[in-house]
Amino acid sequence: MPTKSFSLKVHHKISPYKKHINVDSDKSISIRSFLFGAIAQDISITKNVLESEDVLSCITALRMLGIKIKKIKPKTYKIFGKGLGSLEAKKNLKLNFGNSGTLARLLIGILSTTPNIEIKIQGDKSLNKRNMEKLIKLMSQFGAVFLPKHKFYFPLKLISTEMPIGIKYKAGVSAQLKSAVILAALNSYGVSEILEEERSRNHTENMLAGNTDAIKLIKGKKKIIKVYGKKQLSPINITVPGDASSSAFFAALTLLNQDSTLKMRNVGLNPTRIGFYDLLKKQKAKIKFLNVKKRNNELFGDILVKNCKLKPIKADKSFYVKATDEYPILFVIAALTKGTSVFKGIKDLANKESNRIKEMQKILKQVGIRSIALKDELKIYGKGILNYSNKKIKVPNLGDHRICMSAFILAILTGAKVIIKNFETVYTSSPSFLKIMKLLGAKFEVTK
Repeated sequence: MPTKSFSLKVHHKISPYKKHINVDSDKSISIRSFLFGAIAQDISITKNVLESEDVLSCITALRMLGIKIKKIKPKTYKIFGKGLGSLEAKKNLKLNFGNSGTLARLLIGILSTTPNIEIKIQGDKSLNKRNMEKLIKLMSQFGAVFLPKHKFYFPLKLISTEMPIGIKYKAGVSAQLKSAVILAALNSYGVSEILEEERSRNHTENMLAGNTDAIKLIKGKKKIIKVYGKKQLSPINITVPGDASSSAFFAALTLLNQDSTLKMRNVGLNPTRIGFYDLLKKQKAKIKFLNVKKRNNELFGDILVKNCKLKPIKADKSFYVKATDEYPILFVIAALTKGTSVFKGIKDLANKESNRIKEMQKILKQVGIRSIALKDELKIYGKGILNYSNKKIKVPNLGDHRICMSAFILAILTGAKVIIKNFETVYTSSPSFLKIMKLLGAKFEVTK
């Protein structure tokens, strides 16, 4: 995995292909397996870990907090858990979350109710620009203090509470905030109650499902999560499936690339993560799920994708929570499909690694694709797949892996000449991205 920054030049259209691939392991589940293993009792084992920069940042942070983690073979780790409230911070400790919003929110959830924590927290340039107001206000309800007061961006100082009390929380679309509350509640006194008004990713609940004395799900019209504090957790033993979000980029390429077929093996098919595929199936996309199984409370299977003619995309707000990370590549699909595509309920995209609405609009504009952004909606006027070999696309250093990958795919489908700055950011989630693209026949040049 490269450690130095590099740019990518692309100026060749991709040829048709028929291939089988394995996508990178799921980042969200990989990070959670280490965090939950650290606060569980005894030894946890996690297999098929995504060894990306975000996950490595997680391992580094936990080691700095006193957790022993041992790599026993490729992509397999032992985590020597110390139980709830066990993380320890040396005086003047500085934690760097890198580019990972998942790591930042979930680990802050743990640390906010862990005794004797007083640390400085920060991220990379991109993460430091992301607003953490909602997280800070939630953790403040448990009693944690963040300094300076009324500042909602990293770097910050976190002082944990010595007497955390459970809270009630009406959850929105953010699974990271929901998970942060669950993790803070596990080491708090009393019962915390989370009302999930909108269904969001449930990897945390799935991973903790065996701890029925600590967490209970009440399913009805609206899901209620009850967390009973101070109940020790059993070890985590998990095999991480392939990442559904990473798979979407290869699926998009295949759907739009003439005479192409792709099979992706052992991909996570959690119903809260496959909005990308559900949406495109509505547009008559040739997508099939094969060999579907359940392991560690998570569905996984193979995904078969074939090139086909697509209809314009009509995505109401219900799809957003199930396809959050895939919207940049959905915008590319919309641009290369004839007709007007409409995406609603997407305002939260402005607070990702970059403002993904504005940045994708800039990229599409460079190849002549018109789009209109309203308050909570984006319209894209697709032209179909044309020859854009006379067009040039420049993508600045945004620190946003999804934008980089989307621009790359736009270029190899249209022949547009693209220069993508700081492409190494893709390694935060998909270290095999370029390797897979080379296997599929994409041509590119790595430059300084």
